[in-house]
Amino acid sequence: MKTSRVSFAAALAGGTVLLLSGPAFAHVGVQPGEAAKGGYATIDFKVPNERDNASTTQLEVNFPIDQPLTSVMPQDVPGWTVTVEKSKLDKPLTVHGKQINEAVTKVTWSGGKIEPGKFQQFPLSVGKLPENADQMVFKSIQTYDNGEVVRWIEEAKEGAAEPQNPAPVLKLTAAKGAGHHDAGAGDKNADKNTKDAQHGHDRAGAEHGSDTTARALGIAGIVVGLGGVAFGVASRRRSA
Repeated sequence: MKTSRVSFAAALAGGTVLLLSGPAFAHVGVQPGEAAKGGYATIDFKVPNERDNASTTQLEVNFPIDQPLTSVMPQDVPGWTVTVEKSKLDKPLTVHGKQINEAVTKVTWSGGKIEPGKFQQFPLSVGKLPENADQMVFKSIQTYDNGEVVRWIEEAKEGAAEPQNPAPVLKLTAAKGAGHHDAGAGDKNADKNTKDAQHGHDRAGAEHGSDTTARALGIAGIVVGLGGVAFGVASRRRSA
């Protein structure tokens, strides 16, 4: 009886862990999870199908209206149709000297199918990313062919557990200006290594050439010596 209770408790605990951990790996997410502020980036919305009896047939991604992006370009995904929706901005933006009066507010992929046990990535090139924010939240809606709709729209709160249906979040990091300096130093080191390698190659070639010359002179000496011996033998025979 005691053993049965222990087994039941273990099974219950295991089921609870699976239940709680399910949303952590099955939700719609954005990859990579971060990008530089004020720049442009290519991001993928990764959509896993977490149902055993239905296929995902549509993904709707909503862009935050308080963080408008002037450029959103989708990459073609075979079998899927993409629709980009724009809305008027309350306050126009100026980008590269041009005034922008509208921005993308929604991107929808439909017509395809993500079967059970599979996932699909939907790429977008986006920019210019905000400079005065630490993240962007893309509330998304996943639709299945059985009519089920899952809203990935819950925002995580600091210090709280991950919500049941978290919205995809793109973290914004400071631009790595110092990285260019490091890259320059790396290029200099690479040039130095290339020159060292070339110098070593030339030196090895010179040594190889010297060695080859020495061998040739040695062989020539042997040939001359053999010729002298043959000439001496011939002279003796004539004298005899």
